[in-house]
Amino acid sequence: MDAIYIATPTALKEEIAVVAAQSKKHVLVDKPFVTLESLQKITVACRENQVLFMDATHFVHHPRIATIKETMEESIGKIQAIRSAFYFPVSDRNNIRLNQELEPTGALGDLGWYNMRATVEFLAPNINLSQTSAKVERDAKTGAIVRACGMLAFDDDSTSTWDAGYTSGAVTMDLVLIGTKGIITLDDFVLDWVNSSVFKNPDLKAGFYLKNGLDTRADFKFIEVKSEQSSQVKMVENFADLVFNGVANSATNYCQVSEKTQALLDELYRCV
Repeated sequence: MDAIYIATPTALKEEIAVVAAQSKKHVLVDKPFVTLESLQKITVACRENQVLFMDATHFVHHPRIATIKETMEESIGKIQAIRSAFYFPVSDRNNIRLNQELEPTGALGDLGWYNMRATVEFLAPNINLSQTSAKVERDAKTGAIVRACGMLAFDDDSTSTWDAGYTSGAVTMDLVLIGTKGIITLDDFVLDWVNSSVFKNPDLKAGFYLKNGLDTRADFKFIEVKSEQSSQVKMVENFADLVFNGVANSATNYCQVSEKTQALLDELYRCV
């Protein structure tokens, strides 16, 4: 497989990824990206050279995401609101994430990417943004964005409220899908507790909670979704499978979902 994984500082990604695509290499590129315009230079190069583009958002490759998508219309109805929070403590000012020259969007582009990707995956693949608000907190010494929060509203009256940052004293990865018939919740939507690049707890179960009607805590249903591999491994396996068997049919979809995610981040960044 002639492919490359790109996880360089944000400012260098565009040039490296475009050259790789022009060299007929399939590209797996980690976020963050500078802007939608910069990302589209990469995706256009991939389309023109008929190579696969995939962003390295691993959580969407966990089978529970597919399970939620397949069952949510029946279990919770139409999603009218999403609430998400992703906090991962970072206090070292020498960390690249707090370097504005290398990572200009800070926590918004780094952690907020996952909030926006969840919004695109579950709520906004085919609806238009109608209202945006955002608030950021910057580090007193580096000026980097260390916390961000806000709201997105769409033209079908659905909403996404989100919160992300480095400033909490504990990792938080909450996702709530509020439907017309019920609610789905996850407390590890980015890095599952059971088997991920950060957490290894084989005694726990991967899955999600389902709430309907007047369910109390005693009535919440836990839907287990097993996976033999971590979402990171599944991502690489899916990438390889598409390269060998299905680039032509899948490349456009992966470009579009990445572009929609970055478009939301661009709108939020304009607010700050």
